[in-house]
Amino acid sequence: MTGQEVTSGVIPEGQPIRMGLIGLGSMGRHHARVIREVEGMELVAVADAHGDAHGVARGLEVLPDVEALVAAGIDAAMVAVPTYLHEEVGLALAAAGVHAMIEKPIAATVAEGERVAAAFEEARLVGCVGYVERCNPALLEMRRRIEAGELGSLYQITTSRQGPFPARIADVGVVKDLATHDVDLTAWIAQSAYSMISAQVTHRSGREHEDMVVATGRLANGTIVNHIVNWLSPLKIRETVATGEKGSFIANTLSGDLTFVKNGDVASSWDRVAVFRGVSEGDSIRYAIAKREPLRVEQENFRDRLWGRPSEAVSMSEGVHALKVVEAVLESAASGTTVTL
Repeated sequence: MTGQEVTSGVIPEGQPIRMGLIGLGSMGRHHARVIREVEGMELVAVADAHGDAHGVARGLEVLPDVEALVAAGIDAAMVAVPTYLHEEVGLALAAAGVHAMIEKPIAATVAEGERVAAAFEEARLVGCVGYVERCNPALLEMRRRIEAGELGSLYQITTSRQGPFPARIADVGVVKDLATHDVDLTAWIAQSAYSMISAQVTHRSGREHEDMVVATGRLANGTIVNHIVNWLSPLKIRETVATGEKGSFIANTLSGDLTFVKNGDVASSWDRVAVFRGVSEGDSIRYAIAKREPLRVEQENFRDRLWGRPSEAVSMSEGVHALKVVEAVLESAASGTTVTL
């Protein structure tokens, strides 16, 4: 959870990377477009047992499974199949010596995720997890400024991820589909793992999986955290707020905007306000930042990791930690207890 990681390149820098894509659904179609756009990547094979509903192949044969994808002679693969298939596909790629990025979460359970991560490590392959929120321009800038000390000591991170139900979801609830983003980005921004978590969930849509969660926790470095996540709200909210001794950073990840509200230093003459000895609202700054497409940044990070360049690609061990936290969220909600990690 430190800064950019540099590894020895597994593919000579500048050599085109022969990419395969498995899973041509709602995320796979976007990955296909971005892979074709990224310099140094060449999409040479696609696979989906259910065909190509979105017209992703564009002249490529639609292969039936991961074995056929490997047989096409790929260097690396993007895995965008449903979560319950992540372990099966990931282990097949590792056994074949193919590097991979797997869409979040790394697998359906911690045990499955650990097996996938171990397989890639033992095979000395690059294995990454697709947490695209880390590539949001507002969050990238927030983390950079926090790391530079602009917030001083970090006290709290809160996230709100709410909106209508996404029809694409079939096999997981809101915790593993959405809250996993907030868990990952929080640990990444604070550069600290979770130490404990407590949560409440509810089921309102008639599905077997939860559709709302509120979670509160603490990181190993003492930062307290709070996550509000649901897919039953008509109002779409994507907000991350980091509060520290010098003020608050507010990231709107829908627009990619980052705002800093500074702790004020102007004395108040209003007696009822002046009695409170805490902070006051100071200057507010909305930063002008470059806004690149997060999915493109994510694929470039994967390419750079393969080439041995400095890269912010999410490791599989980080993916397993995020999965441990979201499983602890579900355990806490079911047991009514705080879970220590």
